[in-house]
Amino acid sequence: MLKLKKPDTAELKTKVKAIVQKLGKRNLVILLSILVLGGAVWLNIALFSQGASGGSSDDSDAIQGGASFVEGEDTDASELPVDEVDSYFASAQVERKRSRDEAIEVLQLVVENPEALDESKSIAMAEISRIAADIDNEGKIESLVTAKGFDKCIAVISNAKCNVIVKVETALLPNQIAQIQEIVYEQSGILPANTKIIEKMG
Repeated sequence: MLKLKKPDTAELKTKVKAIVQKLGKRNLVILLSILVLGGAVWLNIALFSQGASGGSSDDSDAIQGGASFVEGEDTDASELPVDEVDSYFASAQVERKRSRDEAIEVLQLVVENPEALDESKSIAMAEISRIAADIDNEGKIESLVTAKGFDKCIAVISNAKCNVIVKVETALLPNQIAQIQEIVYEQSGILPANTKIIEKMG
């Protein structure tokens, strides 16, 4: 019969203490804060894009990864009065800016902390640079999409994926979908398969 050796808990505790002492409690907390913050930003954007499609599980107003269109009812997109649709775009922009500002503020605290590890500072700086690049790309995408004749547009980039929400009066035509996907790819390098286009009727 095979006998399992009991783990040496005292030795394990010693190793954990050595790691904590090497990193320092403060630096460990900073690293964990960065991870939690990254998760919070991702969750915020995921919820934002879900809210944009009316929270329907079938993404009835979303066009994703090509000219595929999943049909269904979307009361959020089709029944909102024009004023409410415009208000939606305005509040979505404010919410996106607020979540990004909060993320950058926390990351900046890590960078400016003299007691933070160089590795923590590098991670925070890289994250700040990525957020700044995403903001820049989102602005370019929105400008170019509206230049194609769309009244309103919001782009949200996260984890190499892009959600583009456009205000439309009728369903998007295949050539319009292709134009938006091309703009996203040229500005951000995000492939059509990772681009979701959400129609807001108004």
